[in-house]
Amino acid sequence: MGAGHGHDHGVTANSDRRWLAGALAVIVAFLLGEVIVGIVANSLALLSDAAHMTTDAASIALALWAIRLAARPASGRMTFGWKRAEILSAQANGLTLLLLAIWLGYEAIRRLFQPPEVHGGLVLGTALVGVAVNLLATWMISRADRTSLNVEGAYQHILNDLFAFIATAIAGGIIMATGWARADVIATLIVVVLMIKAGIGLIRASSRIFLEAAPAHLDPAKVGADMVAVPGVAQVHDLHIWEITSGSPALSAHVLVRRGFDCHTVREEVAHMLAHDRHIEHVTLQVDHVQPDVLDIGARKDDNCGDTHDLHGSHHLSSGQGN
Repeated sequence: MGAGHGHDHGVTANSDRRWLAGALAVIVAFLLGEVIVGIVANSLALLSDAAHMTTDAASIALALWAIRLAARPASGRMTFGWKRAEILSAQANGLTLLLLAIWLGYEAIRRLFQPPEVHGGLVLGTALVGVAVNLLATWMISRADRTSLNVEGAYQHILNDLFAFIATAIAGGIIMATGWARADVIATLIVVVLMIKAGIGLIRASSRIFLEAAPAHLDPAKVGADMVAVPGVAQVHDLHIWEITSGSPALSAHVLVRRGFDCHTVREEVAHMLAHDRHIEHVTLQVDHVQPDVLDIGARKDDNCGDTHDLHGSHHLSSGQGN
């Protein structure tokens, strides 16, 4: 027996697309001018910002594509639809942050020993405009649904770019005041550290979903304990909790019901508890009446079929094990 629920995220998806598209337009417009100024000023910090903004634009474009793809209904072999496309996008964003950080880190260290002449005034002026542009883009994306790992990936790109422009502006001011060209390199290295931190976070979060791990906010042991606490539940076996995409937890389990209780009623009560208390609404439950000789943790014979069933996944016993 199963209980499942579907949800229409169309309004949120359309809103996310509008905010992301607006941020993309702002970034591309500024990016073209920054590349020119960075070359004229001979500033690695500005060129690194421009390179980062290029990945920003690509990350937003990828996020927009993933949102459109994830909106496709389930069909054929894609029984969950294309929702995992958003997680692929988030992982791609994390990887690009790490790869870009490696390249910028290498170039910054090389320039640390042989710093070129940098035009501090151009660096400072462009960086200040960049701060304003990124503040606007960051605000736009923050208006979208950041519980989506896909949107969060694009947001982290933009947020790191904002930090980069702030560091670059400080470096430009130092160069203008003191002539110390290495400030440009130091600003780049600070941004590299932030990019590595954000990239690792995105890859770790997306990998948890690909590996079918339980969401970080859901402890399977506690969820199992809540399920066996529902009146009439004797045991819960084969409990699995995973995420289809970020913010969409799913659960499946085999529930054994005490004699004298109605399986349908118990299933509905367990499903209601999971939705209300744990916010798990995509639930699939196999429900059977328990038999006196199957209250063990080894192989058992199901109530409605004659074959034995080897347990997989976690299992939980009610505190009272009588029928």
